[in-house]
Amino acid sequence: MQLVKFLDGPGSQPSIGLLDGDSVRPLRGSRRLSTFLHAADPAAEVHRRLDPAADPLPLHAAMLLPPIDDQEVWAAGVTYIRSKQARQAESETGGSFYDLVYSADRPELFFKATASRVVGPGDVIRVRSDTSWSVPEPELALVIDDTLRLVGLTIGNDVSARDIEGRNPLYLPQAKVYDASCALGPAVTLLSAVPDPANLTIALEILRDGSPAFQGETSSSRLARRLDELISWLGRDQVFPDGVILMTGTGIVPPDEFTLQPGDVVRIAIAGLGVLENVVAPR
Repeated sequence: MQLVKFLDGPGSQPSIGLLDGDSVRPLRGSRRLSTFLHAADPAAEVHRRLDPAADPLPLHAAMLLPPIDDQEVWAAGVTYIRSKQARQAESETGGSFYDLVYSADRPELFFKATASRVVGPGDVIRVRSDTSWSVPEPELALVIDDTLRLVGLTIGNDVSARDIEGRNPLYLPQAKVYDASCALGPAVTLLSAVPDPANLTIALEILRDGSPAFQGETSSSRLARRLDELISWLGRDQVFPDGVILMTGTGIVPPDEFTLQPGDVVRIAIAGLGVLENVVAPR
């Protein structure tokens, strides 16, 4: 069961719908995903709010928005061995820190985006104007309600400036947090529809001038930390009244000579969750 936030025409207000094959079935009574995600039984709430009188909207006629209301977006780092190796290699001064983080009890967790900085499927992502080495980071994203209950999953892209963080780990916020550096979508898949979130295939494809520039694949089974462990650490000494989205780290890292270019098309596919596609904006 997958929920989308969408517009059904120019000037329309956001609506919530149930993705049903190549169409969207509108849900009545709310324009907020949290109405469903924070319900005691999200799937039952979806069925209760299905509008039998509304005609399904063809998916191609719906403008999909980022599947987010007012949630903060956070991210976990150094959760895959490939990420640890890449960040050690890029770092000029702090390589050993990444090894310590990978094996420590406490995970690396950092703030990634406000809802206004998030883009959805088909939107443009940006690289910073002061970087020469930026990459997408395809990630499984956890959709968590206001009680820290995991209720759904979506696809995330944590666009990152590797050269900025590599100069000094304390520059991580500048490497990670800026307008349109976070993409989410295309839908929120309710947890009840995913048999095993810890065993999902994650694939990345980057097209340049219509041809593959990079391809890679991993699995959430390679995560060094459990999903409930990451959520537990995130919830220590803070509350999220609007819920929160937590990206779980990347296990796919392009080679050092690769950097995103304007016009590149970034496609992230996660089994059972769909495909998130974005294009890199002009500099």
